[in-house]
Amino acid sequence: MAHVQLMPDHLSNKIAAGEVVERPASVVKELAENSIDAGASWVTIELMEAGLQKIRITDNGAGMEEEDCERAFYRHATSEISSENDLFHVRTLGFRGEALASIAAVSRLRVQTSTGDQAGTKLDLEGGKLMNKSKSDARQGTDITVEELFFNTPARLKYMKTIHTELGHITDVLNRMALAHPEIKFKCTHNDKEIFQTNGRGDLLQVIAKIYGVNVARKMIPIQADTLDFKVTGYIAKPEVYRASRSYMSTIINGRFIRSIPLNKAVLQGYHTLLPIGKSPIVVLNIEMDPILVDVNVHPAKLEVRFSKEKELFEALQESITKAFREQRLIPEVQHANPKPEKKEKSTQGAFDFYTEQKSAAQNAGRLSMDSITDENSKRKDAEEAASFSARQDTLVKEEVPVFEAEESSVNEEQDREDISLTEEKAPSRVPAMHPVGQVHGTYIIAQNEDGMYIVDQHAAQERIKYEFFRDKLAEVDHEVQELLVPLTFDFSKQESLKIEEYKEELEKVGLFFETFGEQSYIIRSHPQWFPKGFEEEVIHEIIDQLMNEDRINVLKLREEAAILMSCKRSIKANHYLDHTGMSRLLEDLRTSTDPFTCPHGRPIIVHFSEYEMEKMFKRVM
Repeated sequence: MAHVQLMPDHLSNKIAAGEVVERPASVVKELAENSIDAGASWVTIELMEAGLQKIRITDNGAGMEEEDCERAFYRHATSEISSENDLFHVRTLGFRGEALASIAAVSRLRVQTSTGDQAGTKLDLEGGKLMNKSKSDARQGTDITVEELFFNTPARLKYMKTIHTELGHITDVLNRMALAHPEIKFKCTHNDKEIFQTNGRGDLLQVIAKIYGVNVARKMIPIQADTLDFKVTGYIAKPEVYRASRSYMSTIINGRFIRSIPLNKAVLQGYHTLLPIGKSPIVVLNIEMDPILVDVNVHPAKLEVRFSKEKELFEALQESITKAFREQRLIPEVQHANPKPEKKEKSTQGAFDFYTEQKSAAQNAGRLSMDSITDENSKRKDAEEAASFSARQDTLVKEEVPVFEAEESSVNEEQDREDISLTEEKAPSRVPAMHPVGQVHGTYIIAQNEDGMYIVDQHAAQERIKYEFFRDKLAEVDHEVQELLVPLTFDFSKQESLKIEEYKEELEKVGLFFETFGEQSYIIRSHPQWFPKGFEEEVIHEIIDQLMNEDRINVLKLREEAAILMSCKRSIKANHYLDHTGMSRLLEDLRTSTDPFTCPHGRPIIVHFSEYEMEKMFKRVM
């Protein structure tokens, strides 16, 4: 008797649904992507009980003819792929024909669609089976309702999280889509209450303000990079704005949100030494390229891709971020709420209320989504921002900080007038001339100029100065070695010993000659001259760790770490008092640094209090 048999369609559809339809957010993602592919200019999402009870998605896209509508629910039915060659030229978000069949297999689904030329089509499906077919109205577009998700797969249903958690996942999906398609108006309601909306005007900065708040959007810097193969645009946050999670780094390839570890590394390289250790920036990158250079068919949810020219893209991305920061004054501004807002507050309050409501709803979702990771301080800042926004506008125009103007938001599309405009003024000098006034606790230098007061962390400032000096100095050293009066002795594990024997030639090329001194012991009689004094053993162990983890020796990375180590050890510490001449010299040396805003560990060096902010603190302005 044969043991191999074909599965029934209804069973194979349920199995496929397990890959495509993980949770309600997966349904929202797949159906909304279909709306985008259909050319919709607006997409409305209605949810009941975080989509577990009901998901309804309506759009004004191209719609479907009767024959196409019914065929769309067959497995692997697609209008995009007709030959193997088409897989290398995918320009749509959906192309494998799995989503509709998978969703229908685990729900009760109704679709109404029309091309607008004639009466439309209405289908009712249950568990993937067609139950009813009839005519519908002729409004152009598609309306899909998914009810009782996972009703026939109770094992899947019991693994769903709380309503708030599932709603958080959906909000995360909508955030990503809105960032990828600012030209489309998205609106989402939950239990008949609006929780998310964008205006669809194509302004990415406005979408960023909707998701993260105006206070963050004001600190975003535009970037652009063009090569023969890639075009990169988007926004990166100033280093003072960071988060503990990398989920705030959004990468969009040809309109598709993707996750890419190599591109995230390129972004972090662009922020090198500008962020505190373990922190990640808020970034929205839009990358356009020929579809033949990217393979989107490597993940069931199409979240991961492969690039043909990954190294070139990596370098272009890193260089564009570094260049953008080189043109900015990255001194954090101290801002306080205006205790007595002017009448103009009313015009901005609606937009700020929207941001605050969205953050509050996402917080209740209890998950780490893009808009749900926030704390009480960020909520308080947004509320303060709403109160003092209009009073600050005139002052902000004079500073090197983008200015946003937002009018009251409206649900009606014709009356939607929320505008956020960006005004940039390039700083004449990245760090202005500052005149020292004194010192606090032998740690912080107080300085002033016509723009206000500055507080400078003297240890962080000298760390940056010395780091750049040692970094450049170590880069000049080639193969010079330092002979040791007393050899260094090392004991390694068996695995490490085997790696040393395997890479003995490469180790000698960087100036390390390991002599056997027992079964798993070695001695070193000399080392490269650039090794920091007193930390030779630490650097050698770091080299062996590189070999164990990466199978290569990255000399540039080692010299970089050595420069950071030497700058930290040789800089003045806290509680070290300087005279006026010493403070002046330190401030002038800082101005000549390449990146004078953070120490090599990413901590800020300078904080600025504008004259206006000081007057507000002392109630000279109200």
